[in-house]
Amino acid sequence: MIGKYPAKLDDKNRLFVPAKLRGELSGNFFVTLGVNCGHRCLTVYTAADWQTLQDNYNALPISQRGAATSLIFINATECDPDKQFRFSLTQNLLAYAGIDRDVVIVGRAGQAEIWDAAEYEAFELENLTPEKLLASLEAIGL
Repeated sequence: MIGKYPAKLDDKNRLFVPAKLRGELSGNFFVTLGVNCGHRCLTVYTAADWQTLQDNYNALPISQRGAATSLIFINATECDPDKQFRFSLTQNLLAYAGIDRDVVIVGRAGQAEIWDAAEYEAFELENLTPEKLLASLEAIGL
């Protein structure tokens, strides 16, 4: 998943799946708590990636199933877009990410993220420097 898509929540806390992400997010997908470089956002997982996440969690010894990891599942919601590709978000997810109305949906490799628009702008300004971009390119082998 790639790209950056501005969007707005409607009165029923619904968002549209951006047209360019509909192929990856066809059918059901999952939204839960997320964080990126210290900024709160929501993370969107395909059904297959969610299953892998669950399998990895269930394979952990009970002693390693920490509270923070559990909160990813406790606060998750399964999304089933309607015919107009709208999906609902829960109030607790919106509150966690500080989302009011204006959002940005971004593709980030195998997942997508949903951000409050102002928070995303701050994240982008903080990280959009030649030094940080160069370090990121080196980290992924370019």
